[in-house]
Order: sequence, then structure tokens, then C-alpha cells
Amino acid sequence: MSINRLRYLCFSICLLPAVTGWAQTGPAGAAEGSSEGGQALPRTYRELSLGMSLDALKEALKKDEFFRFRGDRDVSFLPAREQNLVETTGFSFIKRAFFQLQSGEVFVMAFTLNTALVDYYSVFTSFVKKYGEPGFLDPKQAVWESEETRIAIERPLTVKYIDMGIFNELKNESKTAESGELRMREDFLNEF
Repeated sequence: MSINRLRYLCFSICLLPAVTGWAQTGPAGAAEGSSEGGQALPRTYRELSLGMSLDALKEALKKDEFFRFRGDRDVSFLPAREQNLVETTGFSFIKRAFFQLQSGEVFVMAFTLNTALVDYYSVFTSFVKKYGEPGFLDPKQAVWESEETRIAIERPLTVKYIDMGIFNELKNESKTAESGELRMREDFLNEF
């Protein structure tokens, strides 16, 4: 199996199920713009931001002491989706980070944290203090959402930032493709 295929599968298995699960159920009571009584949801962690270009992302990762970014060998192209995936390891509090780009812009940032140094409850409490109560909460995840951004803390301990504009475009494209496949299947079956 090629390394690009392996990275694509990792994204599909590790990142997308949680994203699509939110899309199907939608967080109950999700706030518009910010959580009730809290600050607006951030689109940036340190110098890394949703919407930044691949070159800007690579430069920011090289400068940040929390990441062991190795340059282009940490960057993959996902041909099926015409997307880039940047995967890098981290130091200290961050074990691993994933960045997915669509049309040259970061639309998903996911940080797997080191549970030996920081725990779920501490991260959750920090988010509640800053952004208010989550719009969706269950034993597996807490989700804060605005029109522009979705942030989730997932167990055991991953923090994800998602650009809702790009995510909704991809979701709509996926529905269109599924609809076409269903029609082709139905046409095929009707030929018998």
C-alpha cells in the first residue's frame, strides 16, 4: 500500500467520521458566531489558521517549536479529493497534527494531544471558560459551532478545527455524487 493511500485512509478513518457524524445529526443548540456567554470561536491555534495557504502553513510549522515538521515529506496529495494533507509529529503537549487543505486552503486542523501531560477535562474546562458551554456534548466529544467554524474535543484527546464554509461545499458535492451513483445503480438494475 502506498504512503499516500495510507495517509488518505488515515484521514478518512480518523478525521472524517466525526465530521460527517456532526453533519448528519448537527449539534443541538449550536451557537451562531460564539457560544452563549463566551468569546467568538477561534480559527487560529498559535500561528496556524483555517484558510491559510499550504506555503504559509509550512512556514508556520517550521517556526513553531511544538512541531517536528520535516518539510515536503510531511505533505501528501489526496488525488481522489484533489486535496493536500499535512501530517506531522509534535513535541511536548502535541503528539501529532493533521492539516487538510482544499483548493489550497486549510479547512481542517486536528491536534492529537499527549495525555501524559494534559487531560481531556482540563482542555474541556479551558474551552468552557473561553467559549461557553458546548452546543453538543456526549461521552465521546464536545462540539462548539458557529456559521464559520466548528471546534471539537474528542476522546481520548484530539482537538479539531473545521472551516464550515469549505466543509459544507464538500458535503454538498458528496451528496450530488452519491445521488448520481444511486441513479446509475438503479438504471443498471432496471436493465435486467
